[in-house]
Amino acid sequence: MAIVVNMPRLSDTMEEGTVAAWLKKVGDKIEEGDILAEIETDKATMEFESFNEGTLLHIGVQEGETTKVDELLAVIGEEGEDISAILNGGGTPDSETKEEVPATAESNDAAPVVEEKQEETAKVELPEGVIVVTMPRLSDTMEEGTVALWIKKVGDAVEEGDILAEIETDKATMEFESFQSGTLLHIGLQEGESAKVDELLAIIGPAGTDVSAVAANFKVVASVEAPKAEAPKVETPKAEAPKVEPKKEAKPKKPVKGERVFVSPLAKKMAEERGINLSHITGTGENGRIVKFDIENFVPGSGAGTVGKFVPTGQEDFEDIPNSQMRKAIARSLTKSKFSAPHYYLAVEFDMDNAITFRKQFNSIPDTKISFNDMVVKACALALKEHPQVNSQWFDDKMRLNNHVHIGVAVAVPDGLVVPVIRFTNEQSLPQIGAEVKELAGKARNKKLTPDEMSGSTFTVSNLGMFGIDYFTSIINQPNSAILSVGAIVQKPVVKEGQIVVGNTMKLTLACDHRTVDGATGAQFLQTLKGYIENPVTMLV
Repeated sequence: MAIVVNMPRLSDTMEEGTVAAWLKKVGDKIEEGDILAEIETDKATMEFESFNEGTLLHIGVQEGETTKVDELLAVIGEEGEDISAILNGGGTPDSETKEEVPATAESNDAAPVVEEKQEETAKVELPEGVIVVTMPRLSDTMEEGTVALWIKKVGDAVEEGDILAEIETDKATMEFESFQSGTLLHIGLQEGESAKVDELLAIIGPAGTDVSAVAANFKVVASVEAPKAEAPKVETPKAEAPKVEPKKEAKPKKPVKGERVFVSPLAKKMAEERGINLSHITGTGENGRIVKFDIENFVPGSGAGTVGKFVPTGQEDFEDIPNSQMRKAIARSLTKSKFSAPHYYLAVEFDMDNAITFRKQFNSIPDTKISFNDMVVKACALALKEHPQVNSQWFDDKMRLNNHVHIGVAVAVPDGLVVPVIRFTNEQSLPQIGAEVKELAGKARNKKLTPDEMSGSTFTVSNLGMFGIDYFTSIINQPNSAILSVGAIVQKPVVKEGQIVVGNTMKLTLACDHRTVDGATGAQFLQTLKGYIENPVTMLV
């Protein structure tokens, strides 16, 4: 059964895309998760994964060619399948329906019944001025979204540019703007509920318009399935994707005793479930409003007067916490990395005496402050320029050696882990790296990172030294070929020039993908890195 793959919307402002490179060719077998092509958007060149399995039967856009979002990109189906009906139809939906039509369907008794239902639903037309708003794709890896908060409610007037809702993706919670004006007639998802990308989110139109049939039709079409052949998929016309921007910075505001507490319904419900006193919460929403993020990041016991839940001795007790979109995405990507990339590890221990002295002298400069992590990131960037094999990426038919260095810095957040990217790291000074790491880490903890700020890394650094961890290993952040785990600086006896003296050392572990980085290559990279870290003045030359 043939599946039409359309040009995806890989950024919130993307209107058309250019195929930079096809990683599969006609006749190749496709597995779910395989990279089909590299798509150049208005912001970056991004890898586009297949969500289907089968054989690549047709390529609709050649390398270097450009097409609009939702136009035919490729067709995937069974080997030898006749797709002439799809190609003759242009691979695009007509004015009323958008179909994924199997070229050949086996005849069966149930199929006509399904087709009849489809015809009935297809007859439901949108009333004049009514717009169906679907769950947007707010990041390149987003498959589903959760409504964290509705800013508008049914019956409210909506102007173009108004914030409709806050949507939690696999990477951040982002404000979702309306691209249309009208009245909010229907909400398809309540706060806390999730839906796949392109499923019904809301309906906007003239006040008083009955849209119950539109909402019901959308749900019926999505749920109809043919027993042996997938029925055509019918969708109501969709509005152009609204402009999406990261949440604007808001100064945290703590409620004054006796003052009204402004809190979103979802945050209030979560606080009640967790036994949190809202008067102890500092709101980060608009005008100090307490939102879901504030509840999730509230730390009990830090002078707030909240203690852990009391549980009688000998009584079992637990709390089920639904997995966030970020946690689901982390689980998928790390599982895929661990079981697809053959990891091996190289451990070293560096002398940090010179680094400690260097940092102290560097920070004596007015208005200058760098960390040991900044020094490690800079040293890695310089070493990667000398060892491009470690700065590589693996594809089924090729290995890419990157001549630019974009280092991802792992940052722990309440929902899991994000990796903001320092671009062209080797070209930046230590203070510039320090300032950018600090800024991006702050955005990460406040869920204000944009997709662009989390994409494109060629190497990753993970540092748990500040937590007192002296040695650990990490899972490679694909498509990178390596990740460096940085431990704490430890003071201990060392041998120097035949004498036992007090020294400072730091352990580092390099996890490598054996498909791209051989053991000797990884070892040579660490030798170069050792030279920079143990003699940091060489980073300034």
